[in-house]
Amino acid sequence: MFEDKKTKYYLIGVITFSVLLTSLSFYFYQAFFSPNALLEKDEPYMLRIQSQASFKTVSDSLYNAEAIHDVITFSFVSKVLGYQDQVRPGLYKIEPRMSNLKIVKLLRSGSQTPVRLTFNNIRTKEDLAEKITKNLEMEESDFMNLLMDSVNIRKFGFEAETIMAMFIPNTYEVWWNTSPENLFDKMHKEYEKFWTPARVQKAESLGLNRTEVSTLASIVQAETQKSDERAKVAGVYLNRLRINMMLQADPTLVFATGDFSIKRVLNIHKELDSPYNTYKYLGLPPGPINLPEISALDAVLNYQDHDYLYFCAKDDFSGYHAFATNLNDHLVNARKYQQALNHAKIN
Repeated sequence: MFEDKKTKYYLIGVITFSVLLTSLSFYFYQAFFSPNALLEKDEPYMLRIQSQASFKTVSDSLYNAEAIHDVITFSFVSKVLGYQDQVRPGLYKIEPRMSNLKIVKLLRSGSQTPVRLTFNNIRTKEDLAEKITKNLEMEESDFMNLLMDSVNIRKFGFEAETIMAMFIPNTYEVWWNTSPENLFDKMHKEYEKFWTPARVQKAESLGLNRTEVSTLASIVQAETQKSDERAKVAGVYLNRLRINMMLQADPTLVFATGDFSIKRVLNIHKELDSPYNTYKYLGLPPGPINLPEISALDAVLNYQDHDYLYFCAKDDFSGYHAFATNLNDHLVNARKYQQALNHAKIN
């Protein structure tokens, strides 16, 4: 009788243990391998983990954004795999129906999704700081401080007037949580990559260094938005530089005033005492007046060889220019354009 009871209790224990083991195994399997991310969505969720963020911040972000369905199993798997103490900042792509195991492995590994960084149409350092940091963790002010730091910019071989030449407008891939210092380093590497031996040789054949090419390209870009005309405009300015003729570039005056709403440069603007006033001072201004695009830089390096010394906007407001080899023809073209401006009441 006693043996029967002992056997009975033993069997009950075995069955209970088996049930518990099965339940725990099922729970573990569900917790680790069952889908838990974006169960009702088809688009990924981009998780941004700030520097110094805690695990609770991460789990709350995922749950509040409905990127994960079960925060308890996510926390459990994170604890088992040691992620709760190894939170890494960055930008991570959480795909629909990912399991907790895959999510935690992704976050623990630090396998970020890079940010595509694009900047163009930039006139000032303030514009650059705003646009280059727009989709990054860093503060605009922190990048601006580096951009204005003379010790920092001299480290890269530039001065306050020329540092803008280091930033080549294009699309780059960077980490979302990259530091301002690392971003500077990357932009300098991209600058060096852009200036191939072939480009450097072309600049030297023009009697210009890389910064001077950028400065001239910035003027060319400001003069015309027509990429098929930029090499021709570059040829005009190079002709003027060769004969020590004033560049007389209206965009440099606009830059000098700091008023980019000016649509028509007047004689009063030409009296402004500024090294950027190319009506008053011979040669190129101290540095770029905007961030020249690659097409503008290459337009200078591959300028159109011609005899033109003058150009002005066409009176049809097409965006193209009328070119002239002498002052008389230029004045005729300029008069037509001025009359068109007056007719359109553009002051």
